Amino acid sequence: MPLGIVVRKTPGVTRWQKWSWKVVAVLPGAGPADWRELRREGEAVEYHAATLTLHLYSSDTDAYLVALSAKTPGLYVIMSEDTDPDADMPWRPDLVTASAYEGQGYAESGGRLVELVPMPLGLIGWVRDFVAEHHVETPFIKRKRDRKRVDLVEDGKGDPRIRQASDVYRAPGGLSRGDA
Repeated sequence: MPLGIVVRKTPGVTRWQKWSWKVVAVLPGAGPADWRELRREGEAVEYHAATLTLHLYSSDTDAYLVALSAKTPGLYVIMSEDTDPDADMPWRPDLVTASAYEGQGYAESGGRLVELVPMPLGLIGWVRDFVAEHHVETPFIKRKRDRKRVDLVEDGKGDPRIRQASDVYRAPGGLSRGDA
């Protein structure tokens, strides 16, 4: 589904940051755009920055359920810094996702602007219908440990998990100073 990304530019609160950028909304079914101005209130300006496609995958339904079960269901919008010196705007929208796990991964990696935007009601229904159709509950299966004891120490044997004729790195265990 195509989603328009709405970005708000407001004056920065410190002298080191002239402007503050924040993704504030998405527009379901929006057409193409390239930083088209939507609204201006004093120095604050809202732009339709770009239109990105929201893809849903049947393998990620667990992550969609997490996003839908939040107090305010949301989408993650990931923007990266535009390194082109001729660019008019410092940020470039890269990705929109309904996966809480993917959004969290981008937020932890740093280097990008990651914003959680409230999901519109129609989009909540669309994602919920997709999850209802494709979600398969997988039971948790605990892995069983090997019965081999690897914490035992056998002088001169080396690592018991590695098959070898002799251990060339072992210290002589039975020799004292006078025996040599």
